[in-house]
Amino acid sequence: MCRLFGFRSVINSQVHTSLVHADNALEQQSLKHPDGWGVSYYVAGAPHVVKSDRTALDDNIFKKVSGVVSSQTVIAHIRNATLGKVNILNTHPFQFGNWTFAHNGNIKNFDNHKSQIVSLISPELKRFILGNTDSEVFFYFILTRLQEKVELDDKDCPIETLSYVVRNALDELISIIGEYSKIDNAGETETYLTFIITNGNTMLAHNGGKNLFYSTYKNHCADRDSCPSFSDECENPTKTGSINHLIFSSEPLSGDNIWLPLKLGQTIGVDARMKISIHER
Repeated sequence: MCRLFGFRSVINSQVHTSLVHADNALEQQSLKHPDGWGVSYYVAGAPHVVKSDRTALDDNIFKKVSGVVSSQTVIAHIRNATLGKVNILNTHPFQFGNWTFAHNGNIKNFDNHKSQIVSLISPELKRFILGNTDSEVFFYFILTRLQEKVELDDKDCPIETLSYVVRNALDELISIIGEYSKIDNAGETETYLTFIITNGNTMLAHNGGKNLFYSTYKNHCADRDSCPSFSDECENPTKTGSINHLIFSSEPLSGDNIWLPLKLGQTIGVDARMKISIHER
């Protein structure tokens, strides 16, 4: 299966260490997940998506992109192909407008369900499906439900709206394909619906069977004396519901961050004001 990384912060931050140098960094994970990589980072509210079908460890572009990325919002993905050829069109993150999406998972017997799922995607979105993965179809399935609640080009999507839409979209999809696996290592052909989605301001992740961890604070922030945004929430669990950063990773990364597992079926996200939202399925 694949590996995910997501980052949302109140300040521009570099993610080079998380992607390249940390223990369990995505570059190292690409040894076991060799079928391409992608990074989406937001500048001036717009996503910049760089992707390759090469192994990240052997790709100098991955190192270059990781070294220059400084953003408040980042999604990165290392692919281990289960469905779809190894090519750029099938490499995550997928993008539509401001929205980007990366999936760690699989839809079991996808060929048997594809036509029904695609028939439930709005015609104006369906035509943008360029690859042949279940992940891209899943993305547009969610966007179809989301556009019933908000304008997709509206950058201020409330986290409660996105969480509501995602949970209902998951229920609808599961009614078609069956439940996702309750354990991480049930086999590559089983259904897993773990993903991260963002429009640059609002970001949400879901544990759909493949493990995912999150962090909102550190043991100690090295920049506590110089960062203008430093607050008590940077080194402690939030008491106000607001946080300064939210990080998602398929495995805990080395460093000072405190990592917690997303529970099975749990969605966690933040809005443009960094209010955290946590829901159980």
